[in-house]
Amino acid sequence: MDIKTLEGLDLSTLTRKSYGNEELMEQSVAEIIARVRTDGDSALYALTEKYDGVDLHSLGLRVREEEITQAYSLVDEKFIEAIHLAKENIAAFHEKQKRISWLDPKEDGSILGQLLLPLKRVGVYVPGGTAAYPSSVLMNAVPAVVAGVEEIVMVSPPRKDGTLLPEVLVAAAEAGVTEIYKVGGAQAIAALAFGTGEIASVDKVTGPGNIYVTLAKKQVFGTVDIDMLAGPSEILILADDSARAEELAADLLSQAEHDPLASSILVSPDQQLLEKTVAEVERQLQDLPRQEIARASWETYGAAILVKDLAEGMVLANQVAPEHFELVVREPYSWLGRVRNAGAVFLGRFSPEPVGDYFAGPNHVLPTGGTARFYSPLNVDTFMKKVSVISYSEKALQRDGKHIAHLARKEGLEAHARAVEVRKLW
Repeated sequence: MDIKTLEGLDLSTLTRKSYGNEELMEQSVAEIIARVRTDGDSALYALTEKYDGVDLHSLGLRVREEEITQAYSLVDEKFIEAIHLAKENIAAFHEKQKRISWLDPKEDGSILGQLLLPLKRVGVYVPGGTAAYPSSVLMNAVPAVVAGVEEIVMVSPPRKDGTLLPEVLVAAAEAGVTEIYKVGGAQAIAALAFGTGEIASVDKVTGPGNIYVTLAKKQVFGTVDIDMLAGPSEILILADDSARAEELAADLLSQAEHDPLASSILVSPDQQLLEKTVAEVERQLQDLPRQEIARASWETYGAAILVKDLAEGMVLANQVAPEHFELVVREPYSWLGRVRNAGAVFLGRFSPEPVGDYFAGPNHVLPTGGTARFYSPLNVDTFMKKVSVISYSEKALQRDGKHIAHLARKEGLEAHARAVEVRKLW
């Protein structure tokens, strides 16, 4: 891989991903959603057999209690211990995000305020496919529990034997998931949005998936709320000459191994560090179990970019707005105040991205594709709604009524004006 400079660099080649013919994909997703809306559970069975190669008629869509019990017997104690500790960290972090309802009494006797209420029922999508993600179960379900959501429904595509990975089931049980269904893809999103008979509809759908899942979330938005439209994983590392090439290469590959469309970008004013890291990436690729995926990602969407100084690198980072942003520099806190766009920021060489993925506590469901410019990580507010409270006193309405009526008539809404004037307070 050649070292790039900012001169003539087209960032779109690194950040805009090609999924193929998205118009055809949109049409296919629309057809799946329409079929699920019309045929309900029978569509889920048929589509699961078509796309996952699994006939669930004998096993059923819903995961039974005995399956969860069996899952515990199939995982080791070290995994359960790690899940417990990760859950505690995630819950503790998200507890700090909680806000409360408030009322603001005025001297004139009126009261204004806001109720913060949890959603009643949410759906969590957990990907299957090339890897399994018990960590994603925790990151979606634990904040919902902290928010006070009563019903947390998880969907995930089944394995060929009609089961879900034991680690995923254990994570769901530990996180507080109340229902689990063996269905994935666009059909799972449609089931959560509209209901099918066996699966009742939800208020919101969260969790990342493939392009079909993302397009389905886009199409059902409005019927239900969604968290975000997540794309392939990304990392951008800004490093100075204090960084170590071996560590930087490992961090870059930690994202490249996710998906051939993942982005791994290293930015530094130190050309020697860039060259060493590129060589180190190639060395580490040789024995990586997911080498084929990681290599495709690195060769298409990876980059080593030379900048004149860290300040220029920071400007570039904010332009990219990466999902994961590592600041591997001597004094990372001195640069933190310049961060404007990132899903999560990792400070220093002892904060590699997987610390956030699995254990530290902040959520790993993060905005991608430059949407960190306006989206936030999944959080407790994701599972809350706000209701405004208005209690006007007679004195307040007498004072403000004529202004309200005047504004209403300016908008041509006579009935609005009369609804205030009928009280005969002036």
